[in-house]
Amino acid sequence: MKTKTQVGIVGAGPSGLLLAQLLHRHGIESVVLERQSRDYVLSRIRAGVLERGTVALLEQAGVGERMRREGLAHDGVMLQFDSRLHRIDFRELIDSSVMVYGQTEVTRDLMNARDASGGLTVYEAQDVTLVDFGSDRPRLRYINDGESHELECDYIAGCDGYHGVCRASVPAEKIQLFERVYPFGWLGILSRTRPLDEELIYTSHERGFALASMRSHSVSRYYVQCTLEDKVEDWSDDRFWDEFRLRVGPEVAARLETGPSIEKSIAPLRSFVAEPMRFGNLFLVGDAAHIVPPTGAKGLNLAASDVGYLSRALIERYQTGDARALATYSETALRRIWAAERFSWWMTSLMHRFPETTGFDRRVQVAEFNYLSGSRAASTALAENYVGLPH
Repeated sequence: MKTKTQVGIVGAGPSGLLLAQLLHRHGIESVVLERQSRDYVLSRIRAGVLERGTVALLEQAGVGERMRREGLAHDGVMLQFDSRLHRIDFRELIDSSVMVYGQTEVTRDLMNARDASGGLTVYEAQDVTLVDFGSDRPRLRYINDGESHELECDYIAGCDGYHGVCRASVPAEKIQLFERVYPFGWLGILSRTRPLDEELIYTSHERGFALASMRSHSVSRYYVQCTLEDKVEDWSDDRFWDEFRLRVGPEVAARLETGPSIEKSIAPLRSFVAEPMRFGNLFLVGDAAHIVPPTGAKGLNLAASDVGYLSRALIERYQTGDARALATYSETALRRIWAAERFSWWMTSLMHRFPETTGFDRRVQVAEFNYLSGSRAASTALAENYVGLPH
């Protein structure tokens, strides 16, 4: 079965659906292919700190109403070293803020908008294959409900994540990979408990990193640094809460409300970039091209900025015939990606205990924290990067 569209999008996560929605609002047709089921996509638990640019992009896409109503605007973030707290005041330093709104909810809003637009999303599209993406007639082949399909399109957007087929389809000699794998992970739990504070608390402790976050006024998300050998089943709820209390210290722990976990997982940390991000008429977007450690809250936001660049380039191409922005998509996106990679690496290096950390290394971390807490310039630089550099 053969069909045709303007833009073929592989992946129905937030980046693929956001791209489809932005294109739809400018009269550009797309078909979205997703390997998993709709319910599976919605079941994935991910971060939920949205930069100001991501919030603006969701507004442009017409999916900001529930986010404005239910999201939590944060005007700052707390850093803690050995029980010493310092607040980075976004509003006072740069007159801005971030929005806490779960990635699952962003995806749900985009799915609903896609349904309302009448655009086609094919879930459980198996064995997706990219054909002739270096030519002016790229195609996507896939199997759905036992039938073979071929989708002819002008352009392919690879929004299918780190393990997806799009980057894997590029010949090895045409792509360069940069990676750093960190020697630890994050053990995270979700609980139906009142959040510890009104803002996130990042903690660096001799025993390792900890983070107090939230999804809403009644759902909390907490993390502790763990080894790569740790298993989820080794961490009972009681063990997690005991360790978290130790790391955040008695003053913060006294405000902690605990309860049964409703989700528990371990995520390894890595920094990763693939260059370039364009191969003929295939464009890589989001995790297909880059991964950041979650310390700087940049993963979803970097995917959104890629979508912003690519959507504007495609809109310009279809409305005016000018393809210059498409030609420079990779270069433009990578400048912002490497800035976010640097910030995420710096935050990770500052806040975590590495296996090889010596007394000297720890004192350098403390000196960095002292500088941050005593310097408006240093605090402003952190605020600018956390809230998000301009798109």
